Amino acid sequence: MHPAIFISVSVLLGILFGLQEWFSLRHLGYHVNPTIFLESWGFQFFLWGTISWLLWRLLGAQVQRAGVVAILVGFLPLSIVVSAAEEMIWVLAFPSLPLNHPDLPYWHRLSIYLYEELLNNVVIFWCAFFLFRGLGYYQRYREHERTAAQLEIQLANARISALRMQLNPHFLFNAMNSISSLMRSDLEAADTMLEQLSCLLRITLERGEAQLIPLRDEMEFIELYLAMQAQRYAGRVEQSLHFDPELYDALVPAMLLQPIVENAFVHGLSKIDANGKLDVDVRKRGEKVSVRVVNSGLGLRPHESHHSNGHGLGLANVRSRLKLHYGEQATLSIEELDRRQVEVSILFPLEMPHASQESVSRYGELWSAR
Repeated sequence: MHPAIFISVSVLLGILFGLQEWFSLRHLGYHVNPTIFLESWGFQFFLWGTISWLLWRLLGAQVQRAGVVAILVGFLPLSIVVSAAEEMIWVLAFPSLPLNHPDLPYWHRLSIYLYEELLNNVVIFWCAFFLFRGLGYYQRYREHERTAAQLEIQLANARISALRMQLNPHFLFNAMNSISSLMRSDLEAADTMLEQLSCLLRITLERGEAQLIPLRDEMEFIELYLAMQAQRYAGRVEQSLHFDPELYDALVPAMLLQPIVENAFVHGLSKIDANGKLDVDVRKRGEKVSVRVVNSGLGLRPHESHHSNGHGLGLANVRSRLKLHYGEQATLSIEELDRRQVEVSILFPLEMPHASQESVSRYGELWSAR
């Protein structure tokens, strides 16, 4: 609706009408200079472009709100007055028209053109009126769409934040219980574990409300968490962590791995006394990220399906957050590989940040602790 663009388009439309009329007369055998047609039609649509833009600029709000009474009482008389005024200016600007009566006085020429053109001018006015009214409806529709989309995003973020808030105390209570149990048997290990817990809490606070974080940050968190568990399960669990270096900067949901790994310890590894194994594997699969966590233990409980949809707060929380982030494009499944091994698999769309950060992982391809 910039005046220069709007009025220029209007003048161009008038020139096209002028060319059409000139070609029609040429076809009928009349030889007339095209300049007068281009000038008269161009100027007429210049006037209407200016009038229409002023209508939008000065009366746009009234155009949007006008009911039947306002249209009949206000805009209908206005359309007649404006149409007559436009014709008066146009006739004044072209004293040589009409071509077959160039010497007629102004008022006589004006009466001729008002008789011929007034209805057309009124139609042009109302075309502009309903065009602007339609634009107003479209703008409000788009505004409602934007508002609804923003509310939907805010609702999704609120749900994700609530789920994150649910995880933090759950993780903290479990960690404190582990430290408490170590206090009776290994004071030094409990002290080390407490320091590691403080590091994890600092990382959590530094992340703030970020919902998607680089994989390298998630790996830093899970590395510290596994170091804590190594203190508690000293000599009982062999841990290995592998991730694809290509995914170093890939964005993943915050606290994606910790609930799954914690679930592996609580429901599997804590049930055995020795030779436990935990494998975490994160790699690229096409345009998606594949996460696999395999742990030894007692397998799934007998009454659960071998292809369960997950159990426990941790997996339910992760599944809910994946659905909020990715909808149906993400999957989470838990499966018993054999009677002593359970695998949790996650698949979700690969998303890279707009501005690439570092390109080399400081963790390497393989990290292991015993």
